[in-house]
Amino acid sequence: MHPLPVASGDLPDPCRIVEFEGSGHIVCKIDRRYRMRLALNGENGKPYGSLAAFIAGQQASAGLVLAMNAGMYEPDLSPVGFYVEDGRMLGPLRKEDGYGNFFMKPNGVFFIGRDGAGIMTTEAFAKRDAGVRFATQSGPMLVINGKIHPRFEPNGTSRYIRNGVGIQGPHTVFLAISTEPVSLGRFARLFRDKLGCANALFFDGGISALSDDRNLLIGGTDPVGPILAVYKRN
Repeated sequence: MHPLPVASGDLPDPCRIVEFEGSGHIVCKIDRRYRMRLALNGENGKPYGSLAAFIAGQQASAGLVLAMNAGMYEPDLSPVGFYVEDGRMLGPLRKEDGYGNFFMKPNGVFFIGRDGAGIMTTEAFAKRDAGVRFATQSGPMLVINGKIHPRFEPNGTSRYIRNGVGIQGPHTVFLAISTEPVSLGRFARLFRDKLGCANALFFDGGISALSDDRNLLIGGTDPVGPILAVYKRN
């Protein structure tokens, strides 16, 4: 599969094309100029189901900058694991073993709270006392305290367009999506070695999608569940 034809001039302001180990990626640096939220359901109480539907449901005054799928989902598009939206838990934290990428331990949680954003392994997050405003559980972790997930091969044969999230600190979040199929090992190293993220979490592969405030930039043909949206601060 050839790299997707996305040029830097087509991207939202916080995003850029990053070449890493011979593969292309779109990387979006989200700092204090922006605010983030998670969204699952539209005004009708049903999941948006796609970034296109989410964009269509946004008011122009909202200041949407970009949107990305942000976690795995069940057949009814509900989150596979822990999910919090505007302080309301819509999915429980899952610590059991299972099959598939979500359960490749350690998996983890991306969250947004009073003190900014964070990423923790599921085990560490379960010990938190403070609540969060937004959270999505996914897996596997890509980077754990500066180390690549122990089950990843350096450059395995499983290759997909993948997306995920990493943090340098509570107010510096990196969203990334590959523009061509990459291995989990290479995608994890992008966050650690190129972006300097001590912790990073995998969102999904194969269905990965990214949009600006009007158009789909990557993906969009498959359904999505949880959506991470970035807005300009007023």
